[in-house]
Amino acid sequence: MPSVTHDDAPPLADLMPWSVAPPRLGRGWPTAPDPASLKARWDALMKAEGPDREALFEPTRSRTLRTAVGQLPGRAGGTERLVRAAGPCPEPVRVLAAPFDEQWLIPDQRLIDAARPELWRVADDRQVFVVETPDAPLLVTSLIPLRRPGRVRPLYRRPGGSDPNLAPGLLDHLGHSPDPVDFLAWTLTAIRPDGTLPLTRDRELWARGVELGHRALRLLRRGGERPKLPGGRRPYVRAPLPARPLTLHYDRDEESLHVDGGRVSPVPPEAWDFESAPGVRVLERWFAARTAQAEPGTLAAIRPAAWPQAWTSELLELITVLALLAEVRAQQAELVPADLVTTAELRDTGILPPPEPTRHPATVLDHHEEGPEGQFALL
Repeated sequence: MPSVTHDDAPPLADLMPWSVAPPRLGRGWPTAPDPASLKARWDALMKAEGPDREALFEPTRSRTLRTAVGQLPGRAGGTERLVRAAGPCPEPVRVLAAPFDEQWLIPDQRLIDAARPELWRVADDRQVFVVETPDAPLLVTSLIPLRRPGRVRPLYRRPGGSDPNLAPGLLDHLGHSPDPVDFLAWTLTAIRPDGTLPLTRDRELWARGVELGHRALRLLRRGGERPKLPGGRRPYVRAPLPARPLTLHYDRDEESLHVDGGRVSPVPPEAWDFESAPGVRVLERWFAARTAQAEPGTLAAIRPAAWPQAWTSELLELITVLALLAEVRAQQAELVPADLVTTAELRDTGILPPPEPTRHPATVLDHHEEGPEGQFALL
C-alpha cells in the first residue's frame, strides 16, 4: 500500500468542529488551590467599601464593580452589581487551572472577564473537555479548563452525553465503534503535534490504540478514583513536609523529592521529568502555584497559613498519575497508525468539511438562567 503523508490525515479541528476559547479570568484571586482561601477572599471583598472594594476587585475593561451580568449556567451566584453586593461566597467548584493542576474557582460571572457560558451549559459528569494548546500535548478533563491560550473541544454538544461533537457520519464511516469515548481514546493515542489525527482502518490497530487511550483517560479524568503504582513503587512521605515550604529539589540517584526538609520517595524520574510544555516540569509548576508569594494587601495574598495535609495527598496522587501516564505515552509512541482514512476520502464522502452549524454551540433549553439584577435570561 502506498505510504500516507501527514498531510493526508485530517485536522482534529474538522473532526471535532465545535470549539471554544478557554475562560479568561482577568484576575487571579478567584482561583486558589484550596476552597477555604476563596471564601476568605470573598468575605474580605464584601467587607470592603468604596475605593477599597474597587482596588481589591482589580477591575478591567470587561469587569468592574458596576458590570451587570447573569448567573453562570447551573450555578447559584448572585446577579446584583458587586458595588452593592453582600452575602456568602458562591460555593467554589473544581477546575483545571493548568495541566495536571486541579484548583478551585468562585463560579461567579461577575468575577470573570469571559466565563464562556456555553461551556458551563454542557458541563456534567458525562462531559469530557479536550484541551488543545499550541506548545503542549493534548489534554482531557471533566473539569472546566482554564488553560490559555488554546481551544476547548467538548466531546458532547449537549448535557447528558448527547449530540457528540463529531463530524456527522464520521463514526459510521470508520465502522469501529459507535461510542464517542472510544474515538476520544484513539485521539489521545494518535494525535500528532501538528493537530492532525490519523484514522486507521485496521481494527486490531484501532483496538490497541483505544485500549491505551482509555488508560490515559482514566488517569486524566479519574472521577474520584485514586490510581496506584505497584507495591514498592508507591510514593510515601519519608520526612514530614514543613509548614511553609519554599524549595523543591529532586535527587535522581535516590529518586527522592525534597520539599525543603521534607522528603517524598520513591519518585520515578519519569514523573519528575514529565513536562506540560517544553521546559515546564509539571511538578515544579504545581509546587510554585502553591508557594509563590502574592503582593501584600491583595486578595490573592489570602492563603493558608501552613501547608495543608490535603496538598500532600494531592502531591502523592499527582506523582502517581505522571508516572503511570509516562508509561502509557511510551507505549503510545510505539503504535504507528497505518492503512489510513485520508482527508480526501472524507471529503469525497461528504463528511468533511463538517456542516457550518456544527461549529457553533447547540441550543440548550433545559433550565432557566438568571440574568442581571435577578431577571430571567431567555436562551
